Amino acid sequence: MADVQLAGAWRAKVVTLFPEAFPGVLGLSLTGKALDMGLWALETIDLRPFGMGRHMNVDDTPAGGGAGMVLRADVVGAALDQAAEGTPQDRAEWPVIYLSPRGKPFDQAMAQRFSTAKGMTLLCGRFEGVDERILHHYDVEEVSLGDFVLTGGEIAATALLDATVRLIPRVLGNQTSTEEESFSDGLLEFPQFTKPAVWNGLAIPEVLQSGHHGKIADWRRAMAERLTKERRPDLWRAYCARHNRDPVEDQEQ
Repeated sequence: MADVQLAGAWRAKVVTLFPEAFPGVLGLSLTGKALDMGLWALETIDLRPFGMGRHMNVDDTPAGGGAGMVLRADVVGAALDQAAEGTPQDRAEWPVIYLSPRGKPFDQAMAQRFSTAKGMTLLCGRFEGVDERILHHYDVEEVSLGDFVLTGGEIAATALLDATVRLIPRVLGNQTSTEEESFSDGLLEFPQFTKPAVWNGLAIPEVLQSGHHGKIADWRRAMAERLTKERRPDLWRAYCARHNRDPVEDQEQ
């Protein structure tokens, strides 16, 4: 974790039973360099010390019966109270996120929204989840990485942080690269190529070697639209709606 933090740097607080999981891959490459430079800060809050009794229990059996265990409201609440110290109460400035398969699907627009906040708190669930009262009392936003279940929220929190932190100014060496990647304009990214010009009998498309920037831009846009139509019809329909285009007619072209 960074020894220095720049004034006003974006901050993340992660409530977890496994603080040793962080920064993990976030400490590598560009996000790790930015962490060391103090462009963003990461703080883990270990849930275990807030546990109850001799064994520091953080969970208990579900009310009404059923399999598994549920994180206790009093334990998680105490951890979130600590995480809230020194943070804005306005959830637009400081979201509190619970990684949950029943949450709203995480997307690029959400990452962009998070990156413009002052920071965020992430609650990593375990077992069968967290007491529902926590989510309502602390105005927690539930976010899902997809229609699948993980053993805990740490991997999901890492992915969410990576997608968010890279959008913070100066984290990426070339900030304009975020403007051309997948989902930046509602489309999947166009195919990329580099040297050698011919590999295994496969050549880089001639237009990319033409030096004609207008034709290259047109080709990339056409490829992005084609890939989006073929692979993500849901994104294509949304894109066409925003640009007053007929997705059926475009699909048939």
